[in-house]
Amino acid sequence: MTLTRFSRNPRRRCAAALLAAALAVAGLAAAGPMARPAAAATSAAPDTAGDVTGISRSGNTYTVTTTSGAKARVVVARADVFRLWLAPDGTFTDDPAGSDLAPTTDFGPVDSSSADAGTYYRITTGALSIRVHKAPLRFSVLRAHDSTPLWEESRPTSWSGGRTTQYLTRGADEQFYGTGLRLGEWALRGKTVPVAVDNKWRENTNASPAPFYMSTNNYGVMRNTWSPGSYGFNQPTTLTHDENRFDAWYFAGNSLKGVLDAYTDVSGKPFLAPMWGFELGNADCFNASNPDYQGDHGRPRHQTTPDVVGYADDARAADMPSGWFLPNDGYGCGYTAPLKSTVDALKAKGFQTGLWTSTGLGSIADEVAAAGSRGVKTDVAWIGSGYKYAFDGVQQAVDGIEKNSDARRYVWTVDGWAGTQRNAVVWTGDTNGTWDDMRWHVPAITGAGLSGLNYASGDIDGIFGGSPRTYVRDLQWKAFTPAFMTMSGWGATNPRAGYQDKQPWRFAEPYLSINRKYLQLKMRLMPYLYTMSRVAHESGVPSTRAMVLEYPDDPVARGNQTSGQFMAGDSFLVAPVVSDTAVRDGIHLPAGTWTDYWTGKTYAGPGRLDGYRAPLDTLPLFVKGGAIVPMWPQMNHTGEKPVSTLTYDIHPRGASSFELYEDDGRTRAHRSGAFARQRVDVTAPTTGVGDITVKVGAPTGDYAGKPASRGYELTLHVSRAPTALTVNGSTSNRLTTKKAYDSAATGWFFDPADRSGVLWVKTGTTSGAFTVAATGAGIPPADPVPADSAPVPSSAWSLLSADSQETAAENGAARNAFDGDPATIWHTAWSTGAPAALPHEIGIDLGARYALDSLGHLPRQDGGVNGRIGRYEVYVSDSPTGWGPPVATGTLPDTPAATSIPLSAATGRYLRVRALGEAGARGPWTSAAELTLTGRASPLPGHATPVNATPVNATPADAVSVGCLDLPHAATAPGTRSTPYPCHGGSGRRRP
Repeated sequence: MTLTRFSRNPRRRCAAALLAAALAVAGLAAAGPMARPAAAATSAAPDTAGDVTGISRSGNTYTVTTTSGAKARVVVARADVFRLWLAPDGTFTDDPAGSDLAPTTDFGPVDSSSADAGTYYRITTGALSIRVHKAPLRFSVLRAHDSTPLWEESRPTSWSGGRTTQYLTRGADEQFYGTGLRLGEWALRGKTVPVAVDNKWRENTNASPAPFYMSTNNYGVMRNTWSPGSYGFNQPTTLTHDENRFDAWYFAGNSLKGVLDAYTDVSGKPFLAPMWGFELGNADCFNASNPDYQGDHGRPRHQTTPDVVGYADDARAADMPSGWFLPNDGYGCGYTAPLKSTVDALKAKGFQTGLWTSTGLGSIADEVAAAGSRGVKTDVAWIGSGYKYAFDGVQQAVDGIEKNSDARRYVWTVDGWAGTQRNAVVWTGDTNGTWDDMRWHVPAITGAGLSGLNYASGDIDGIFGGSPRTYVRDLQWKAFTPAFMTMSGWGATNPRAGYQDKQPWRFAEPYLSINRKYLQLKMRLMPYLYTMSRVAHESGVPSTRAMVLEYPDDPVARGNQTSGQFMAGDSFLVAPVVSDTAVRDGIHLPAGTWTDYWTGKTYAGPGRLDGYRAPLDTLPLFVKGGAIVPMWPQMNHTGEKPVSTLTYDIHPRGASSFELYEDDGRTRAHRSGAFARQRVDVTAPTTGVGDITVKVGAPTGDYAGKPASRGYELTLHVSRAPTALTVNGSTSNRLTTKKAYDSAATGWFFDPADRSGVLWVKTGTTSGAFTVAATGAGIPPADPVPADSAPVPSSAWSLLSADSQETAAENGAARNAFDGDPATIWHTAWSTGAPAALPHEIGIDLGARYALDSLGHLPRQDGGVNGRIGRYEVYVSDSPTGWGPPVATGTLPDTPAATSIPLSAATGRYLRVRALGEAGARGPWTSAAELTLTGRASPLPGHATPVNATPVNATPADAVSVGCLDLPHAATAPGTRSTPYPCHGGSGRRRP
């Protein structure tokens, strides 16, 4: 329950106001309720530090003095991690974040040195070269070993009116990710993102902002502050917070995964949830008879807290996996004492109990230690002021659990910040059960992982509204994320009685069976998903991964073209269906092979898969070639039955490996080394027929409850049976039917009709290592992804340049030519002064590289005729400065009809359209309603890590390779005949 729900009732609004006032009086709401976003710029000129007057060193802290009296510090914590702190008043006493956001900064001795390089000072570590430019003070950072630029300030950091802004030069191909749980697309180039608490929970707002971002230049930044801010990933990139100081931690890596690792080394690794926390949870009020409750007092089966046990009975009777309840929702609901009897009754049925608070944690010691509760949901009516107050509230919940039991933390919250990943699940707040909300939830939850938030979720089918169909579709894909929960009691009362109880077992068929199918699959995948979250706990790399984390050099994966899909760990590609359809288009399959989980059909990427058949019970789900996936026997909750047989589901292709992680699943003993690992290695041909070897190592390590031995089953997805199969060198018995295989203790069976071919192998019970060798097995053939052309999504396009545009008498701005709205137009300037002479042109950055086959042109549709393009040229290039010959020329008719222009040999990222003449020869104008493209994604030629500009005053010792900077987003003034595009060395002007 969150503020939207709370404020629907005048009593609740009053309570919220009183609570906020009480917090303010107590001095607890550090940032104030609903702290404002970054303030508007004042009219006064901002202040800067001026020129550098000197640099001094104390250990690995370098202090820079300036002409204004401001000082800057560079604190080298590790070769790849440093802090940059700018104090306008010259003192470093104001450190509001302390160690809250950066609890680990001592990594032992680190070598660093400084030198005077003339126009700048150079601070060098084993990984980085940090430049302190002298006149005026600016910073830039390069890699020490090859002088590749990571970032460069394009102008001095400035402060004015209580806000401080850093300005960075944006790289020509640079993309940005992060800013916490942002409710929308995760690729942020060209977007301005508020880093501020707002508690609106709608698209493009924040649920748990974080003052962190990272770049495809493979660096990341965490601003060490509690103040709200705003990040504009434009040219220049502007990074603002509401404070008269600049304080940031910088992290460098060799990959985005490496950046996340370094960031979470400093800010804290994601916590490892208890296993029951991976199971489905349900939150509701089961104390509605309480006179103080501010909801519906008459709900049947919800009168007192023990009523929740009846719902637990319903779940088990429906054979529906689920693992925990929050049987209260604050706001007067509370719980019926004694709590312990309810907790014990739920535990007997395999459910854990958590509590949901809107007022605080005054009784948590007794609730945990005596009653046995094990989870907390911190509601916005308590922690909704956000920032440090919310952060401390979550820490209180963590302490309440871990100081009163041997259990692990399990806390759900909104209004998180940097560092929240080490303490809590973040969720998206009060959202709706609509297709549109589901659409933006996919990139929101996926994108949270790009800020190190391993556990991010949203209420299944929202808290308001919903339907059986949206519920099924939402549950399907969320089953592949670590944590998920339903929020009952606030949905529609229709389409059938009882629907407002959003438990998955309250639906009629076919929805009931579909819900069960995906919950059962998640339980079988528990050892895989748990291992992926252990990876997150150790490395900061989330279980739910944006495609760019696994495929950073894939031009499509880098941007929002893949924001509607994600990787669940390293093996599963999940492409949710987020509209009322049975066909899924636009699934991007990266390089490699991808097997349809349901049918066994295998595709070879890269490419775009359209027309995928996805009826209501089918989630588009693909398994990467080489995948090794551990699976449990079917069960409805952790511990329901022993894992007497562990299955490894294997898609052999080439060489691959997997390391299973196991512990007791409940306590904190894993922190002291109480866990075990088991490595599996597979070697196989990449195509055709050959030998497959599976080596399963003995589990190493120990923990309470570790089995002394267990049985193993392998399911290998192959296209033909092996000619022989051995286990540890001994021939295994081939069984002729699946029924015979199921009843046997050992042996193997091949079923060619099962998902295009599955080889089933039972090895028997063992405590040690073993090897399975299949001779002459077939690797499934991989069909190329259909190469049919598809529309190139314009959502990722940005304007490079337009030689002329009208913005006075009408909004004829050039971006209207690709905004998706045929009612808006690009029109060249005509209302002020003399119109620019033909030819006219527009340049567009497509956001990724494509092999293009057609350009669509829609003339203006507003009844006007002037500006229709006549003679034209079209250029496509990988460089915005070297266009080469045109890929199409011709003349368009003088009509309002749409036309399609074929493009030949047109592969690149940048499009340039030149209007040489006007159809009808009415004047020197050009207009267009929409430009569209068709084609398919194409890999970058010799793609390397994109770079920014050469820092000013580069010396030969730090020389960098030549490459152009980003292009300005603002079009040139009307009539301008050429647009400067700065390149390395200051050369280059683009010819008209």
